[in-house]
Amino acid sequence: MRTMQSSSVAPSTDEDAVSMTQVMDMMRTLQENVAASRSEQERMHEALVTSQARNEELNRINEELRKALQEREERVVGDRSAPPSPPRSFPMPFSQEIMDSVVPANTVAVKASFTEVEDPDAHLTVFHTQMMLSGGSDTVYCKVFMSTLSGTALDWFVSLPTGHITTF
Repeated sequence: MRTMQSSSVAPSTDEDAVSMTQVMDMMRTLQENVAASRSEQERMHEALVTSQARNEELNRINEELRKALQEREERVVGDRSAPPSPPRSFPMPFSQEIMDSVVPANTVAVKASFTEVEDPDAHLTVFHTQMMLSGGSDTVYCKVFMSTLSGTALDWFVSLPTGHITTF
């Protein structure tokens, strides 16, 4: 004969079945939340990697700009500390008296120009006439005359020995 033995598992009832359904629903909800959380975590990780790469790029650009600015400042400081180069000196055939004289600001500019095509005597006549109108001294005549020469005539003029010209 069979005897009824008590088991540790109780027979299921409708109440137990409902609660089991609820547990299953809760587990599904939890699994969905875990999946959504993993998905969000992966998205945030990708955003972090992208952000770190951008940050490294910006740091590299910032360092390049900092170096360029430093080099520029060093050049500017170097330019300030370097003595200015002396003005280029050109040989002048004028005497020291003519070189020391100053051309007045109100001296009228001479429109005559000698380019070696003109008659030299005609050029001197035009120059002298225009200078008489502005009324300059002999030293002013000398300095202004030089400004009417160009080309080979100017090259010849400045090749004359220093101090060679003492008057107009």
